[in-house]
Amino acid sequence: MPKSIFTALLISLLVALLALSPAPLSAQASSTRPNNNTPSGGSPLFSFAGKQPDNLGLNQGKLAPCPDSPNCVSSQCATADTEHSILAFTYQSEPLKAIETLKSVLQSMPRTKLITENSTYLYAEFATPLMGFVDDVEFYLDEADQVIHVRSASRLGKSDLGVNRKRVEEIRAVFSDLDSTK
Repeated sequence: MPKSIFTALLISLLVALLALSPAPLSAQASSTRPNNNTPSGGSPLFSFAGKQPDNLGLNQGKLAPCPDSPNCVSSQCATADTEHSILAFTYQSEPLKAIETLKSVLQSMPRTKLITENSTYLYAEFATPLMGFVDDVEFYLDEADQVIHVRSASRLGKSDLGVNRKRVEEIRAVFSDLDSTK
């Protein structure tokens, strides 16, 4: 394929991707949807979901470690690991209220499917708008340390271009705003 045609196709794909991008999370925070385990925000054009990892969940109070690839962030990895390390969420409300607030933030996000929830743990899948790549995002409310640990990882590929870190920081900002008003 000639280089100019490939470039034109790539630009068209990027334009389509940008056109399908959702509004910033802060503009969506007030909307919620019922927990019916169906993704909100419509379906992606394609679906490259990959296989759900078998290492999700808690193991002795810990979320799974990040792989060597840069497409994962976790609040439970060493802070010296700047590629993967991210701060845990802090909360002001009672623990049960904090997890409910976090759940409502997740439910307001497009192409999000809440898979597992209990009083200390949430697991959701996030799909990208165009290609349907799935990221697995987990939250663990650690009452002893009074934080909510987070792990967000892409299922496929090596790089996520910072998408997991950006999403976690957007969730943190909305959660912090809502948690401080309750």
